[in-house]
Amino acid sequence: MTPNLIARAKADTVPVTVVAAADYAAWAKRQPARVRAWLSGCGYTGQRGRPVPLPGPDGAPSGAVFVPPETKGPWPWAAMAEGLLAGSYAIAALPKGVAPDDVAFGWALAGYDFAKYRKPRPGGPRLVWPEGADRKRVTAMVEASTLVRDLVNTPAEDMGPSELAAAARALARRHKAKVAVTAGDRLLAANYPMIHAVGRASDDAPRLIDIAWGRAGDPKLTLVGKGVCFDSGGLNIKTADGMLRMKKDMAGAAHALALGHLIMALGLRVRLRILIGAVENAISGNAFRPLDVLRSRKGLTVEVTNTDAEGRLVLGDCLAEASRDNPALMIDFATLTGAARVAVGTGLGALFCNDDRLAADFAAAGEAAGDPVWRLPLHQPYLRMIDSKIADLRSTSEGPFGGGITAALFLESFVGAGIPWAHLDIFAWNTGGRAGRPEGGEATGLFAAWGVVERRFGRITKR
Repeated sequence: MTPNLIARAKADTVPVTVVAAADYAAWAKRQPARVRAWLSGCGYTGQRGRPVPLPGPDGAPSGAVFVPPETKGPWPWAAMAEGLLAGSYAIAALPKGVAPDDVAFGWALAGYDFAKYRKPRPGGPRLVWPEGADRKRVTAMVEASTLVRDLVNTPAEDMGPSELAAAARALARRHKAKVAVTAGDRLLAANYPMIHAVGRASDDAPRLIDIAWGRAGDPKLTLVGKGVCFDSGGLNIKTADGMLRMKKDMAGAAHALALGHLIMALGLRVRLRILIGAVENAISGNAFRPLDVLRSRKGLTVEVTNTDAEGRLVLGDCLAEASRDNPALMIDFATLTGAARVAVGTGLGALFCNDDRLAADFAAAGEAAGDPVWRLPLHQPYLRMIDSKIADLRSTSEGPFGGGITAALFLESFVGAGIPWAHLDIFAWNTGGRAGRPEGGEATGLFAAWGVVERRFGRITKR
């Protein structure tokens, strides 16, 4: 899973010198005249984030120099990888404060290529594993990121509720976890009425995916993911432009599976549960309608005020079931609202959280991982905006304002009292390519969440 990271140097491996910005001038003075002349000719004076090859005595490249930017996380090292020609490279030493795991992870991310429907692109530069890098941890992180990207990038024709369930089963098998899938009308018998209502119009039946892993005595951690494999908007049908990226509306489920993979692969001391509502919001004669009143697993009734706000209905049933276990921590991921994108843009996860310490942990972990999240308020006075005259709740607010907040408040209505809970409203898509982040599906908030659970529950245990 890390083909552009290699175990050891070869005869043609090119050394890369990584120099802190404050030390560059002194380093440059120590170089031979030909190297100084070359750097001057390249117009290079230590600019951050730009790798520059260095000439040997015969004029052939004999090394490279790189001054990392101040940005934390893996992205500077993805830029370094993408700025070098194909070949084998090794870093002799890293400046103080640079994490070897970040270097290896960023380099690996630069090699991602979704080639399921076309020929793979040529291989890029390879890096000898940096000294001190935790290979098991980095490999699990690369696999988690790749899982999100691959699932999200796959078209809905090949990634419907049944295929998403198959991906969950494969992950469970890999980690010897238990998995149960409740599908179709069995959801009604099992009391998941909102998941059933959202997905019943599709030829690919709706599903509740339930993965369990870990020892009974460990703290309970529950992950919930929105798995809307395609969102037409239902009878409140989307425009053509609005529907264009809706294959990614199952990205919340992809994130829950990916975080579950990290937890299981690295053996965190938790009793893990993953709950995913997998549906297609389609249109047919039995599609749910605006102003229908749905019963929920929790017993609350919900007036459907827009069938294009279906994800919160699916999550509501999942959160109600998750709360029955009274977990020590509950995290949900969802591509939920356009309002959150207006508030924080596409590159930040909008975080809603009912616990100030947990929110602070997310902020710190996101900053350290180069995967920042931004907290928005669970502003309780806005509950009046989802108050229904004929049911316990409206599915959407009465007006156009505060849509991300009212959606989060809706979800909070299904969270059990006293459970620390974080809701990540994410975009999960790169609208344009950057170093290590090609256009397409992207893990957003995943490594912030991983940092939180890793610090809270500890690793690694033998099982």
